[in-house]
Order: sequence, then C-alpha cells, then structure tokens
Amino acid sequence: MNQTIQYQPTCDIKAMQARAKMYAQLRQFFAERGVMEVETPILSQAGVTDVHLASVQAMRHISGRKQTHYLQTSPEFPMKRLLASGSGPIYQICKVFRDDEHGRKHNSEFTMLEWYRPSLSLKDLMFEVSDLLNVTLAQRFGEVRPTVLSYKHAFMDRLDLNPLQATLKELKDAARRVGLNLDLGDDRLGYIDLLFSHMVEPSLGFDTPVFLTDFPPEMASLAKTKLDEDGELVAARFELYIEGLELANAYDELIDAEVLRSRFEADNAEREKLGLHVMPIDEYLLAALPNMTECSGIALGIDRLLMIATEKMRLEHVITFPADVS
Repeated sequence: MNQTIQYQPTCDIKAMQARAKMYAQLRQFFAERGVMEVETPILSQAGVTDVHLASVQAMRHISGRKQTHYLQTSPEFPMKRLLASGSGPIYQICKVFRDDEHGRKHNSEFTMLEWYRPSLSLKDLMFEVSDLLNVTLAQRFGEVRPTVLSYKHAFMDRLDLNPLQATLKELKDAARRVGLNLDLGDDRLGYIDLLFSHMVEPSLGFDTPVFLTDFPPEMASLAKTKLDEDGELVAARFELYIEGLELANAYDELIDAEVLRSRFEADNAEREKLGLHVMPIDEYLLAALPNMTECSGIALGIDRLLMIATEKMRLEHVITFPADVS
C-alpha cells in the first residue's frame, strides 16, 4: 500500500490545550453554584422522535437477545429521570451523535454540555449563561453582555414578514424573492426554517451575543408554550448565537407527560409520512415527568464554543479526529 495515511489530529496542540482549560473552567463554574456533575448512558432503547434529527443505531445483546438501540442525540431524557428522582440541579459533559451531519460546523459525533436548573426561569438561565460566557470567552471578548431578540422580530427585521402569521404562499414568495428556489411542497414550517437559516441566522450575534427567544409554537419540541407580548402563541425557549453560529438551545421544560406523548406520536406520524424510521417512545421519560418540578434546561455545543474562543472557522480545527478520519 503506497498511499500515506495521515494519522495526525486535525486540530493543533493549542486547540487541545484550550479544550482542557475549558473543561476545567466549566467544572469549576458549576461546582461554585452547587450544580452536580452526572453521567448517564449514551445508548438507549428509545430515541428522539424529532423529524429533523437522525439517530445512529447500534445493535447489542441484552440477556442474549439482540436489540436495536440508539446513540443519544442529547442526554436530556435520562437526565430528566434523575431530576424526577430528586437529583437537584445537574450538568453533564458528554458525547452525542447525529447521523450524517458533517461540514464546517457539524460532525456526527460532538461534545455537548447540558444542564438543568429546577425552579429557575428562562430569564434567570440567560443570566447564568452570560456568566458562563464571561468565564469561557473572557480572553477573547472581555465582558460579554448578550442582547435579547425575539424570533419574530429577527425575522421581521430581515424579511419584513411575521413568521407566526405568514401564510404558506407568503413564505414561498419570500423564498423566491431572496433566491431560495427549493420546492418544499406544503411544508410551511420548512419554509420558515429555510428562510431563517439562510437569511436571519447568519447575521445574528456579531455586535454582541444574542439570545433569540419566543420561537414559533410548532418548534416547541420539549418546551412549554406561552403567549408573547402581542398575545401570539410561541414556544418558551431561547437559542444563543455568536457570530452567526448557534451555540445553545434552552427550554422552559414541558413536564406534562400527556402533552409530550402527543408530540412524540405526532412526530412519528410525520416520520412515517416522510418514509423515515419510526422511533420507539421513551416510556421511562414519560413515567418520570409527573415527578419533575418546574425546570429550565439548556444544551450547549462545546466544540462550537471552542471555535468562538479560539477564532477557528471549522469544527475540525477544534476536535482531534472528525468522522471521516476516525
């Protein structure tokens, strides 16, 4: 075999040192706040039903019986089982997996920081995230003061269109007007996401980090819904953006098991319609929810945070071995 195999990591030693330093900072940050570090399995009998996420499947034997299990896309479900069992505030740094996600800011295996704060509001969680940014990004930015912007107003500022009220025709016309000529059929939410990802997201968080709040209710996922200042129904969640990069996703956590089951079932119905794999529903999670207190939770991509901290443009420059060389 004459071809030389490049065995070296895709990131340099400084990036590895920056990661080690960040892990130490994060652990100290949560220790000072009395948030306990936990560990949960990365393989599960059930997986996420979200039609926009593809789980990596793995076969394993339990008591001699071969079963299909799923690598976690997030540690959310087992962490909520811990919360319902009385753990109190918890966090986890772990590997998560999303099939066939690769590119400048994606890798199918990546590192996530996820934490949950019983009895803490989303607004209070924003303050805590700001404190965390002031620890992990201080060397680059000094003091970080994020601003708050609603999804609706970000959309209207860029496209002069209210995504909560826009008709399918208005969304299609807007997509054509800006040169996005994909045919998504009658997928109204698909057009909203297309316009947002191409026309709104790339402009967020350049003057200062941005907390984007109050998403369309169809994007509630595992969050509660509420009425915004205009009386329109929205999802009680926020995302964090810095320099056009989504870093974190937070929810006012839905703890109504019946509502969540209906969302899971609706997701699976849509999966079946689209010819996607129908996912087993996590009955353990649904059994746990009635014992959970009011809670806010957030997932933050550590690899992307490192990209910002080290001023790197590609994910491969902050991880050792991306999927195509591992």
